[in-house]
Amino acid sequence: MNASNGQYFDYLVLGSGIAGLFFALKASQHGSVGILTKKHRAESNTNYAQGGIAAVTSKHDSFEMHVRDTLNAGAGLCRESVVRKIVEEGPDRIADLIELGMRFSEREIPGFPGEIELDLGKEGGHSHRRILHAKDMTGREVEQALLAAVARQSNIEILENHFGIDLLTTRKLGMDGDNRCIGAYVLNSDTGEVSTYASKAVILATGGCGKVYLYTTNPDIATGDGVAMAYRAGAPVANMEFIQFHPTCLYHPKAKSFLITEAVRGEGGTLRTVDGNAFMERYHPMKSLAPRDVVARAIDNEMKRSGADHVLLDITDKPAPFIIDRFPNVYSTCLGYGIDITKEPIPVVPAAHYQCGGVVTTLDGETEIPGLYAVGEVACTGLHGANRLASNSLLEALVCAHRAAARLGAQDLPKPPSRLPLWQSGRATNADEMVVVSHNWDEIRRCMWDYVGIVRTQKRLQRAETRIANLQEEIQGYYWDFIVTADLLELRNIATVAETIIRSAMVRPESRGLHYTLDFPQTDPSWATQDTVLRRKPV
Repeated sequence: MNASNGQYFDYLVLGSGIAGLFFALKASQHGSVGILTKKHRAESNTNYAQGGIAAVTSKHDSFEMHVRDTLNAGAGLCRESVVRKIVEEGPDRIADLIELGMRFSEREIPGFPGEIELDLGKEGGHSHRRILHAKDMTGREVEQALLAAVARQSNIEILENHFGIDLLTTRKLGMDGDNRCIGAYVLNSDTGEVSTYASKAVILATGGCGKVYLYTTNPDIATGDGVAMAYRAGAPVANMEFIQFHPTCLYHPKAKSFLITEAVRGEGGTLRTVDGNAFMERYHPMKSLAPRDVVARAIDNEMKRSGADHVLLDITDKPAPFIIDRFPNVYSTCLGYGIDITKEPIPVVPAAHYQCGGVVTTLDGETEIPGLYAVGEVACTGLHGANRLASNSLLEALVCAHRAAARLGAQDLPKPPSRLPLWQSGRATNADEMVVVSHNWDEIRRCMWDYVGIVRTQKRLQRAETRIANLQEEIQGYYWDFIVTADLLELRNIATVAETIIRSAMVRPESRGLHYTLDFPQTDPSWATQDTVLRRKPV
């Protein structure tokens, strides 16, 4: 395998979703920016986000109400100061996004012909309509607007099919002085070459880890790479037990992880059993608009109680033109599978959707390792607590990416050495048993789904811990013996992230938010302010 010194950028960004692109646009005012993305530049969790961005833009809403809704959803674990800052700075970041070319859905103001206002949606856990959206394709529109803005900047370069392997720190390289992050080893998947990229600051914007689970709404790229890289480098990660399962993923043998946006319930969709009975009133006063953790557990319970493979989401009482106009993507996709949502309910199941924990950061994206930043879903700022409020994720990405760029722009950061050590592949050979990678990948995902899913027990977690540890040992041997590929790197990362989820879940002796265990079904007030923080010796 070839190894070389790659390029130098003032700011090296890993990931091309909303957090990475928005950071790059802001940081390009202060220096050169390189964006590494392991697939195509538009392939990101952002691109698949249907719902929208939660922000206070209506005179009928207020910061206080948005803060309260976020704290309620977070089940006592949110950091209120962080919540308040992100909520209050949200409208300005929305204005930035619109200035960059983003167009949100609008509507004519009732009773005022010809006058237009933002068409705000409502989702689970929200007390008011505050979701800015572009029909049900918000993420795609945001991604396209940001990519177009990036293309206009000469100070930003996007490198596709470039996969971050490991972070480079001065401690890892045996250099004198205080530890800091100065770059990364990066695989060019097109050529098979591993290069050493140097930078004054590395920004993880790698998204979440949904592919750790067998069923997920996330795209194939969501393998927790940033969490795994930071954890291996010695940065603390926190609250990884809080994995949000989206209640409504399309259930169909030919559909691959298609999300049915929560906005369908926000516009009146009702959850029903397979025999047509509404059931959410038995679980929460907000019925089908209850917070996601409540809805996911309710669906899981109804499926186990009845033996059904799915439940139903019914919005057929709304006029067909309204459904088709408001949810064109959901309508056309379901119709492609033979389901006309204007006439029949949608079969749905819960699926892994969002990690509320991640790399521990400040509101400005700073990690414990100088020079290493994390923004977006990969980061744990304290906003989401034990359960993310719907559509707060893109808001957090915008606000924290802006703050991280401002923070870095105000600093005089040291430049790394001009030449850093090359990647060493030793006697590694081409793998001739890639079936092992595929098998281990499937085993990890099924193990996590069966033992570390919506409802947990200590016994299940212990089983998962043993299995994942055995698989990690096998994967590590495979990693050192064979030349690295994107598939092998993703396998290594999902195993590492699985470890953090299991360890975090075993540490928390209570049920709170997205972490529900039959052994400790009640919430323990003494854990209300305790994050589950994990550290690992750098490798």
